[in-house]
Amino acid sequence: MSKVIAVFNQSGGVSKTTLTMNLGYHLAQSQQNVLLVDMDPQASLTTFMGLEPSELGKTVYEAILGEEPLPIHQNIHGMDMAPANINLSGAELELVVADMRDIRLKEALEPVLGQYHFILVDCPPSLGILSYISLVAATHVLIPIQTEYKALKGTELLLTTIARVRSRANRKLQIAGVVPTMYDNRTGQGSQSLQSITNSLSKIGTIYPAIPRSVAFADAAQEHIPLALYNSKHPSVTILKQIAQSLETLP
Repeated sequence: MSKVIAVFNQSGGVSKTTLTMNLGYHLAQSQQNVLLVDMDPQASLTTFMGLEPSELGKTVYEAILGEEPLPIHQNIHGMDMAPANINLSGAELELVVADMRDIRLKEALEPVLGQYHFILVDCPPSLGILSYISLVAATHVLIPIQTEYKALKGTELLLTTIARVRSRANRKLQIAGVVPTMYDNRTGQGSQSLQSITNSLSKIGTIYPAIPRSVAFADAAQEHIPLALYNSKHPSVTILKQIAQSLETLP
């Protein structure tokens, strides 16, 4: 059965897109069929994967608003990709009055579920309808949290949103765990924040190894390749592999 993992945090700049791309790559390297879905109107994942959003004729927007087949670009670094562009920004307003809006993404994914072991959904940095329908479509939610003090302050809203989805729209949604990101062990704040994340959130799910802050991620994204292809010896590659292996064991 396909695992649909929403990578979700309403805060921006917590490495959601980087995590989605790189975990997808390592899953694909383990012979898993992987589809990445960009649900962010900023289309960072689409860009990271080497597609030009403004040149795309069809995106996720047409699938969820026009009920057209999900447009899939195949075999980019071993993964398939359903892209986004700025058109998706209009979906927030259009979905307000759309019939069966909660399940629009779920229905768009259903025809391809049998083709993939993993579908990773890069959610936008908001608690809006696009994030909501991503959680409704998901089997699991993975939560990246930046290892800074301010990052924990928004966690309550994030968990409230997940609880709201689980209470009715998607009762089977499971929390795949928490990934501390942008970790700097040279600072007291980084170490303290990591400890706070572990203490506060271990009760909701697995706390995965922290991913260090590194400019190599931005450099790799600029080259439109996963970190492992940019620098296979980078220490974060091992951590990403470990997290991907853990995702393979999810129930």
